[in-house]
Amino acid sequence: MKSARRSTWFVVSAILVCALLGGVYGRQVEATTGGTNSTGIRASLKKFTRVYGAVEANYATPVNPNTAIYGPMPNTPLGAIPGMLRTLDPHSTFFDPQAFAQLQQDQEGHYFGVGMQIIGKPGKMGQLETYVLAPIPGSPAFRAGIRPGDMIAAVDGKSTSGMSVDQVAHRLLGPKGTVVHITIIRRGWSKPLQFTITREEISQKSVDAAFLLAPHVAYIHINKFDETTNRELARDLKKLDEDHLRGLVLDLRNNPGGLLEQAVEVADHFLKKGQLIVYHYGRASREKRYYAVHGDSGNRYPIVVLINHMTASAAEIVTGSLQDHDRALVMGQTSFGKGLVQTVFPLSDNTGLALTTAHYYTPSGRLIQRPYNDMSLYDYYYYPKHIPRKDREIRYTDGGRPVYGGGGITPDVKVPPVKLTPPEQLLADSNAYFDFAQDYLGVHKTVPQDFQVTGKVMQSFYRFLAKKGIPVTPPSIAGNLSYVKEQMRVQLVGMIYGQNVAEKIEIENDPLVQDAVAHLGQAQALMENPRKYMASMAHHARAHDRPAE
Repeated sequence: MKSARRSTWFVVSAILVCALLGGVYGRQVEATTGGTNSTGIRASLKKFTRVYGAVEANYATPVNPNTAIYGPMPNTPLGAIPGMLRTLDPHSTFFDPQAFAQLQQDQEGHYFGVGMQIIGKPGKMGQLETYVLAPIPGSPAFRAGIRPGDMIAAVDGKSTSGMSVDQVAHRLLGPKGTVVHITIIRRGWSKPLQFTITREEISQKSVDAAFLLAPHVAYIHINKFDETTNRELARDLKKLDEDHLRGLVLDLRNNPGGLLEQAVEVADHFLKKGQLIVYHYGRASREKRYYAVHGDSGNRYPIVVLINHMTASAAEIVTGSLQDHDRALVMGQTSFGKGLVQTVFPLSDNTGLALTTAHYYTPSGRLIQRPYNDMSLYDYYYYPKHIPRKDREIRYTDGGRPVYGGGGITPDVKVPPVKLTPPEQLLADSNAYFDFAQDYLGVHKTVPQDFQVTGKVMQSFYRFLAKKGIPVTPPSIAGNLSYVKEQMRVQLVGMIYGQNVAEKIEIENDPLVQDAVAHLGQAQALMENPRKYMASMAHHARAHDRPAE
């Protein structure tokens, strides 16, 4: 399904994404030390200096200062500074120069290059090889014909064998208008393929899917919140004829967050002018409240918001504000539960510090941060502690519905993730669909965009599975053959026509999206709740004030 496909790249870089985009970031400010206990700081620094001096002078091998201070890898709590921050919370992060530059690039949403996601895999003799995960639709790499699964053998004539992904990426990046020569090895092709590509500005869309599911019923997926998100949303809604929409499915699944201001602007688009969106405050951060400045311009179509366990941070701000004002029905699984705000402090040597400076609260007053003490980073991200509902704080929406804090946003309609059967899970885990698509296209070279998996194609698939030793037989998947065919079609069509085309197929066949459309009537009724609730409260107030007879 769509969420499973998008998770491929997410799994590859999960920790990096959580560190870079998982924060609710305010504007960058200069680092200061005002209001601190200077005597205590000097004493602590002396202790650290003595320990570091002893290590530097006596350790068995020479000590690399950068490794000792920053850590052996970006965003790992193993250096002195990252280790100190880890004692605070999981989202306060130190960025070395490389990671800080990546953070700034991700927030800006663009860079200059050829436009493809790449991944490293061990190859012959254990040498690292670089493969194309996916070219970005519309990018120079996509237009040139580079496909998912292609191996990048050389860049500008220099072999990439043994290079890290970062090293290969650095060679692919470059000034706008410059040319790069890429040698590709593609399964099923007898000779390496040569591509000459001119670098362009690559815009990484945060609104990566926007189309009509049915007449006047729109679907929009936002994958992150960067500097262009609200502008992209407004543009796509205009294309979808927002003034005449009768419903919207807003998909925020697997959205790790991003910029606070962009989350506010997106929520502003759907709320009434003057409604509270979010507020935050901290020990050294005065309370700040964000309200809808422009409002929905009277476009009161029903909205269903889709969330899952990896919906976090800025995405939770949007979800929480729409839920608290009864503006949208929320469906899916409980969200990640991140209620911390980071302020970015640029430091010397092109490094940076994202420090938690405040907690944010939804309009009803919910703090949705879940526990993070007494656990590793891995457990925090992948094995969260669940707080029983009875132990969570209760707040109320505009319509008087109870909502809960302290552990993510609980959906109004809970829908568990689809559970694959053991054979289906085996096909997914063994990368069978992707590998078969590469083999199939190595023989057939291409497929039409309306390609359908026929019985003949299925026979080829079964022979492929037998050859690879994957113990999945026709009877074992007969009960859900349509799902298996859809996954094959998605891979084959996506390799030729792009991720956006493949994801549209998945979205249209996603049971949760179909269920969301069926719940638009409930979302419409929910929008009437605040008015009815306020009318009821006014009625009770008048009855209470009426003199006794």
